[in-house]
Amino acid sequence: MIIRRGEMKDASIIAKFQVLMAKETEDFELDYSLVLQGVQAVMNSQTEKGEYLVALINEELVGCLLILPEWSDWRNKTVLWIHSVYVLPSFRTQKVFKKLFSHVEKKAQDSIHIAGIRLYVDKRNIPAIKVYEKLGMNGDHYQVFELMKS
Repeated sequence: MIIRRGEMKDASIIAKFQVLMAKETEDFELDYSLVLQGVQAVMNSQTEKGEYLVALINEELVGCLLILPEWSDWRNKTVLWIHSVYVLPSFRTQKVFKKLFSHVEKKAQDSIHIAGIRLYVDKRNIPAIKVYEKLGMNGDHYQVFELMKS
């Protein structure tokens, strides 16, 4: 398995993954063309908006995640948020997310400027929660609230 930074050539697959993930985890229909534009905006931002990591097995893109930086004034460091996680169902028992997460974890461990890693998960997504807990993450500390424009 190869983990690398997402490239513009991956944008259409990543966008497709996001549409699939929203439907699977929240029964929410996303507009593919809008998602594709969003993915491309991240890739065009030179990491300002974030960066995608992708997992490839035999040259097939099988999983991805998005890393977003958040400034923590409490820590005077950056916290890396993991977003937009998706692994093709047929590859979910092959530790694809674990490899992607390990890549983010190493990035955090290797930098004195990064305080840690966070992610949020739909509380109904029990399989994902179990994976995150296995990797040493916990959901004990915060609850996420949101106000989204419709």
